[in-house]
Amino acid sequence: MRDYLKFYIDGKWVDPVAPKQLDVINPANEEVCGHISIGAAADVDAAVAAAKKAFETFQFSTREERMDLLARIIDEYKKRYGDMADAITEEMGAPASLAQRAQAAMGVAHLQTALEVLKTYKFEEDRGPTRIVKEPIGVCGLITPWNWPVNQIACKVAPALAAGCTMVLKPSEVAPFSGYIWTEIMHAAGVPHGVYNMINGDGPGVGVALSSHPDVDMMSFTGSTRAGIEVAKNAAPTVKRVAQELGGKSPNIILEDADFASAVTGGIRSVMMNSGQSCNAPTRMLVPGKKMAEVIEIARAAADSTTVGDPKGNSQMGPVVSEIQFNKIQALIQKGIDEGATLVSGGVGRPEGLDKGYFVKPTVFANVTNDMTIAKEEIFGPVVAILGYDTVDEAVRVGNDTEYGLAAYISGTDQAKVRAVASKLRAGQVSINGGGGDLMAPFGGYKMSGNGREWGDHGFSEFLEIKAVLGYTPAQAAE
Repeated sequence: MRDYLKFYIDGKWVDPVAPKQLDVINPANEEVCGHISIGAAADVDAAVAAAKKAFETFQFSTREERMDLLARIIDEYKKRYGDMADAITEEMGAPASLAQRAQAAMGVAHLQTALEVLKTYKFEEDRGPTRIVKEPIGVCGLITPWNWPVNQIACKVAPALAAGCTMVLKPSEVAPFSGYIWTEIMHAAGVPHGVYNMINGDGPGVGVALSSHPDVDMMSFTGSTRAGIEVAKNAAPTVKRVAQELGGKSPNIILEDADFASAVTGGIRSVMMNSGQSCNAPTRMLVPGKKMAEVIEIARAAADSTTVGDPKGNSQMGPVVSEIQFNKIQALIQKGIDEGATLVSGGVGRPEGLDKGYFVKPTVFANVTNDMTIAKEEIFGPVVAILGYDTVDEAVRVGNDTEYGLAAYISGTDQAKVRAVASKLRAGQVSINGGGGDLMAPFGGYKMSGNGREWGDHGFSEFLEIKAVLGYTPAQAAE
């Protein structure tokens, strides 16, 4: 049983102003596996005050000092790597293999990337007599989700530190263990007091107080589009910067000349990997209509061969994160059946042999049309909708016919045609023939998938203000 009842403010572990506990549920067995404290506005006030005070000096820290700090954090993270992976499996149900090789791995990967970027990042540039300076924006509020918990913490905290910002983190209250371990890592690495602060809590109690706080200079939020809209509304009166990475309904366009066995199987497995709980999952598969029968058989085989069960064992897919998510997914699967899509694999209910835990059947629908609910709504579960198309132009039109624009995927052997399709897709990240895994590639979306970009050097921009110093270089010297 994990009891994480303190907050981290100004370099110390402190009790909440008004103690209130929340049970944390293990989604694999529906049992209480820990407790956290739920914060409120008074806790936010204390954390923001600490961050504001620390910013007075940390904004002037040198590049070398921040590089040394990141290096120390990396060393401490490596010591806790196994603890981090175990916590992620317990709190949100990621299979142990996924937690080890991907979930926990992304934490140290983002830290290392930020360190490498910081070594050569240009904070100053002269243009004639004017010097353009990039300076830390100030106190940052960071709100992170439960689906890739430490990935999202790292890709916010690392560049914020590298830029010279101070911050207050609110991890997801649904999967809070990884955030607590991350905070222990930060403490062990000797982060200066007040530079990094952490408060557990929910959206109404902590998220609203943080995003509306007058002394918070920017908000970085990852989560649902609905919640992102609320963060933006709360931030608007203080005109603070808001960077958001939100929902997705990503098209996966398989062209006629693609290797269908590879592309279809890969697309199905990609969705099932994290129980469908990835905002960039390729959940809308678009295939040539005349290939639909062939695609159905490949997709059925891929889904049926996905093993579901105890995430601490050898299963490829664990549970979804909570009862709320489970019920939402079940309702949307039933909606797909009711609206006339062809159920290829899976369906409502738990997989056979699993009568406890929030386990969902790997589900595939075919003959889906883009006006169906399962083609429009972000299900955030292991559900793939297969749509047919007659022409490539139609595939592009349907692919773009969504309020989201986070990611898109294309498979085909004609590189010129694949690139042409990529140029027409309205998405922040387009993967060609399985290309991916670039930590320097900017990540973020068009339309209601958010604004701003994370990862690599692009991730630094969100935490920097731009100052133009006119007349910095006298005219004669500039000549």
